[in-house]
Amino acid sequence: MADTKTKKLAVINTETCAVCEACIPECPNSAIENKDGTIVVDAAKCDGCGTCKEACPTESITLKDR
Repeated sequence: MADTKTKKLAVINTETCAVCEACIPECPNSAIENKDGTIVVDAAKCDGCGTCKEACPTESITLKDR
């Protein structure tokens, strides 16, 4: 039987992100990094735990269904 659990992924709104990098050290999976001045999430590493969202002062991170 297939796993029917919905999995989450952190998504960063680059228009409102201040690139403060507060989310990077909070991610337990090292799924977030600064690439050429833009904060990006590696979907293969992100488990949707939400710790990055809690750390974001600009509320630029949301959790979306995969």
